[in-house]
Amino acid sequence: MRDITIGMAVYEDFDGVYFTVQALRYYHQDADVSRIKYLVIDNCVNGTHSKHIENFLKSYVPNSKYINTDKIKGTAVRDLIFEEADTEYVMCLDSHVLLEPGSVKRLLEYYDLNQDTKDLLQGPLVHDDIYLMSTHFEPRWNEGMFGVWGFDERARNKDGEPFDIPAQGLGLFTCKKDAWLGFNRNFKGFGGEEFYIHEKFRQAGNRTLCLPFLRWIHRFGRPNGTKYNNVWEDRIRNYVIGWLEIGRPVEDIQEHFSKIIGEEKTNKVIEETMKEMGHELCV
Repeated sequence: MRDITIGMAVYEDFDGVYFTVQALRYYHQDADVSRIKYLVIDNCVNGTHSKHIENFLKSYVPNSKYINTDKIKGTAVRDLIFEEADTEYVMCLDSHVLLEPGSVKRLLEYYDLNQDTKDLLQGPLVHDDIYLMSTHFEPRWNEGMFGVWGFDERARNKDGEPFDIPAQGLGLFTCKKDAWLGFNRNFKGFGGEEFYIHEKFRQAGNRTLCLPFLRWIHRFGRPNGTKYNNVWEDRIRNYVIGWLEIGRPVEDIQEHFSKIIGEEKTNKVIEETMKEMGHELCV
């Protein structure tokens, strides 16, 4: 019997943490709660939501841990979830994700049957209509992101076999703690992790799988806006760093973002990033 840490990184989102954690505790009581720990990495030092999150966890959530830190800034902070987890398996969620009832129990059962797996595991994203799903990202550019939602019919059967996917949104992902390969520590800000981390797993000889039963829904709407910094320059920088690490040419980054923020600005970010990483850009 192996335990799992369900962790999330948060930035000024008490509501997201509250409802995600409480939904897990309330709607997944069929899972063995003694095997589940909760971990929240608060990436906003002394934020207005920080004390509320900390007090909620300490007061009401057994087997939980709260860490407030800016050791890593941006979405790569999720590396700290794997570093701080003290269980054999880790599931990383956005702080505004709900899982289909029964899925946590089935994930624990999956790990019991595949104790030595080094694969990156994800599941279908269920859309807000609670019917349509997206099982993976197709590897092509769209609106500043490398990845377009796709659907594989094999996911309709929740009891179906896991299948390989090119990539998937990282609102939910899970793997064995010692199998986690980590984000590049030069990343900053938001964006650039999808496909990059999947390719790292494949290049290490592992698989990136969709588990049909591991269904999740994600709150995309942000009526109050995002509190963290989310700019094109950070995203371009992360893509360049990631592409260099996994051996992809950066020309597609250059071509795509030139259409969004202009060729001059795009080339400037790419050139500065490549110089920082010890490469040269020919334009």
